[in-house]
Amino acid sequence: QAQLVESGGGLVQVGDSLTLSCIVLGRAFIGRDMGWFRQAPGKAREFVAVISSSVGSTYYENFAKGRFTISRDNNQNTTYLQMNSLKPEDTAVYYCAAGYYSTNPGAFDVWGQGTQVTVSS
Repeated sequence: QAQLVESGGGLVQVGDSLTLSCIVLGRAFIGRDMGWFRQAPGKAREFVAVISSSVGSTYYENFAKGRFTISRDNNQNTTYLQMNSLKPEDTAVYYCAAGYYSTNPGAFDVWGQGTQVTVSS
């Protein structure tokens, strides 16, 4: 089974931009949808965005609309999350996952290890 490896997290300042990458090791998740989730300290895991495998349809949580962009390479080997105008409340561990087109983390059965994003004021 293919694995997911995330990278791109780091320490940034308020208003900065950051792009996260989720790379597939092994066979690409062709026909599988890809999602991004995040978990802040003391909070439950939260949906961020999802992109379909078929036509590239996307859906965002309200806080991400207009600031975050999810995308996927044509070969479906890499999924990205571009984050702009970052705020301190965006601080969290960000996870990518493969599964079904859903906002529910339970619909995703393969997860990356997570990458830390810290937004300093």
